[in-house]
Amino acid sequence: MQKNNLNKREFETLSQFRYQLRRFLRFSETVTRKHGVTHLQYLLLLHIKGYQGREWATIGELAEKLQAHHHGVVSLVSRCEKLGLVHRESGTADRREVEVHLTAEGEKKVAVLARLHRDELLKLQGVFQVPDAGDLLGGGTSGQAGS
Repeated sequence: MQKNNLNKREFETLSQFRYQLRRFLRFSETVTRKHGVTHLQYLLLLHIKGYQGREWATIGELAEKLQAHHHGVVSLVSRCEKLGLVHRESGTADRREVEVHLTAEGEKKVAVLARLHRDELLKLQGVFQVPDAGDLLGGGTSGQAGS
């Protein structure tokens, strides 16, 4: 049975995880800004380039990947389109769908930024760790009893 109260070790584990996550996100915000885009614009480019099985994604698919509202993603795509990073096409299977494709400039931008993000993640190996269940359920090795 899962207990309701967290012990000190569990709070420490959650705090450390959120700290490391925030450090990586701060790195992303800084490096993307230095390359002339926002971190959300970078994520849009990354999700297009990284979409499984093809080189484009629909607005709806991008909304899911970004965990954002459809209309917000439409605005984000419009801003990236003005920067020359993406272009839209009508869907081939369903003309009501909008496919979002990277431009040559978008391809270059996402390649540079993804490489920097990958390198930063490699530096964080052993530091940035997802807690295992034992650490989150009071089974850590600290020897502290649950609350």
